[in-house]
Amino acid sequence: MRVRAEVADTTGRDLHEPGAILLLSCYELGHQPLSLAMPLAYLRVAGYHPLAIDTAVQELPAAAIKRARLVAISVPMHTALRLGVGLGERIRAVNPGVHLCYYGLYAWLNRDYLLRELADSVIGGEIEVPLLGLVQALERGGPVTVPGVVTREQSSAPALVRVGFPVPARDVLPPPRHYAHLIINGQVVPAGYTEATRGCHHTCAHCPVVPIYRGRFFAIPRQVVLADIRQQVANGVRHITFGDPDFLNGPTHSLRICRALHEEFPDVTFDFTARIEHIVQHRNLMPEFRRLGCVFVVSAVELLSDRALKAIRKGHSRADVLEALRVCDDAGIALRPSLLLFTPWTTLGDYLELLEFIEEEELIEHVDPVHLSIRLLIPPGSALLEVPELRPYLGPLDEANFTYTWRHPDPRMDELQQAVAELAERATREGWDPYTTFAAIRALAWETAGKQPPSEPPRRRRKRPSPPRLTESWFC
Repeated sequence: MRVRAEVADTTGRDLHEPGAILLLSCYELGHQPLSLAMPLAYLRVAGYHPLAIDTAVQELPAAAIKRARLVAISVPMHTALRLGVGLGERIRAVNPGVHLCYYGLYAWLNRDYLLRELADSVIGGEIEVPLLGLVQALERGGPVTVPGVVTREQSSAPALVRVGFPVPARDVLPPPRHYAHLIINGQVVPAGYTEATRGCHHTCAHCPVVPIYRGRFFAIPRQVVLADIRQQVANGVRHITFGDPDFLNGPTHSLRICRALHEEFPDVTFDFTARIEHIVQHRNLMPEFRRLGCVFVVSAVELLSDRALKAIRKGHSRADVLEALRVCDDAGIALRPSLLLFTPWTTLGDYLELLEFIEEEELIEHVDPVHLSIRLLIPPGSALLEVPELRPYLGPLDEANFTYTWRHPDPRMDELQQAVAELAERATREGWDPYTTFAAIRALAWETAGKQPPSEPPRRRRKRPSPPRLTESWFC
């Protein structure tokens, strides 16, 4: 359900006036966008009064576009950027003279295209300080020369400076009922979202964080994170997703936050994302995370092929995945793998093996069907472009779709990817049972290999409850 945003009644030109700055979000995995809440709070501290609208669940009134002098669109992921470009075209049609800025990981990676086609400026990295600098530069008039802000006339490196983090401003954003919920033990509870760190210490070749942060990460002060959680709980949230690229980059910092969270709100559960190698490395912490309220962990398993894992510099092996599963099982935490099954290095045999692994390890309900269709994205600036093993498969850059093209050496894999994507979309749309969906995908894969698919349907063998999950399927 879409809800109408309030529009301030002002026609002034001063950027301090309400509505002169318009912050927009397009898609953020079904959670209330922190990418609006944090810069909104930062600009408010400096005396500005932006209007923030999450276009995933709110209408964007033409009056708000006409009133704005600066529109900044958050695009932290590929899907958000595709939506953000359409949004930018509408904004240009309604208010041709507005300064249009894109910010976030995918804005920075695709800055050349955006600046040529739509944008006046692009911000990457830690966005708050450059965004404030952009606002102040526009007020002064003249050229924009702000560190961390790229324009058609001015280049810059992404901003990687520590921010004085305010408590995110969520008061004007849609309430939790409009966002993802946690399904656990037959109950559905409102879920919130926050982050304890930004960036990542690791440098996986396929990750969009790497070209910008290059192994750096910044801790958000514990009191800021807890204050953000506190205000969400006050609005009815009973589960928190920690959306850090890797919650265990700073395990001591994260553990202290979770201890304080549990002490103040013992009935609030949480989930986080962590690398396979970190789950194994910090196995001694997992039982405590469970005691403090962790109900599942998302981990980028990606694939099982050691050859393919090495090519994308993932940092773990097939054996590590098995070990991480055991660590989580022993701790009583569900592991929800995210997958990247279609790469130039993944064979059809690898795909079939992964499906067998999912069934054998009883992970069918742990994997959202869309994960079985994910195809490798190679955005401009990706660290994958530095991987020699990619060159034989790499095609030209498709700027309008924000990725380099590539063709699998086995044409059957490209055909299978399209078929699985269509099937997963239909299954999600029509609400298929996870086992029915998995069986259909398994049949597609076996038929692609020219083999007779197993006749018996996949079913749970061990008696254990369905794993907790969010109502929004993960996508990128």
